[in-house]
Amino acid sequence: MKKVVLAFSGGLDTSYCAIYLAKEMGLEVYAALANTGGFSADELADIRRRALALGVKSFVALDVAHDYYEHSIKYMIFGNVLKNGTYPISVSSERISQATAIAKYAKELGADYLCHGSTGAGNDQVRFDMIFNIIAPEIEVIALIREKRLSREEEIAYLREHGVDFDFKKAEYSINQGIWGTSVGGKETLTSSETLPESTYPSQL
Repeated sequence: MKKVVLAFSGGLDTSYCAIYLAKEMGLEVYAALANTGGFSADELADIRRRALALGVKSFVALDVAHDYYEHSIKYMIFGNVLKNGTYPISVSSERISQATAIAKYAKELGADYLCHGSTGAGNDQVRFDMIFNIIAPEIEVIALIREKRLSREEEIAYLREHGVDFDFKKAEYSINQGIWGTSVGGKETLTSSETLPESTYPSQL
């Protein structure tokens, strides 16, 4: 059976990927989370349980917080680097350390495929594709959410069909937590006419 390493966050997109890769594509799924410092031990344990409940072959949490600091954060501190002169460059800089660690893990495992859950709407797809192709050019990249042009509603329906018990209300939003910042995305961030509800943020001012 061919192996795929899935960049797994435990959210809606990567939960969909875990089921689809195994059931529809017949692949052995190895879930890998690259932690840039945004998860507690309890949160990592919950994500591990979710991954295994989805039927993955194995789950590993790769600690990349030190690497992320050494290669990105300290230089942004030295240079007082802010996006638009306003906020820290968190998610985009995290992806370099995350994708690098996951690609190296896939090479060690002898994987046939690498998969990420990025959509076709933002820059994460470029970041993962680019790093994967630089670090592991011999491994084919799968981007299911982008390639199938899936909506979150379609993903939720698919997971329900396969008996997955998910907090579907929470799944309306994508939350990225790291040592250098937290970002939240959802339907409101696809346009400029609405703002995110305060309740979507994992912590309050």
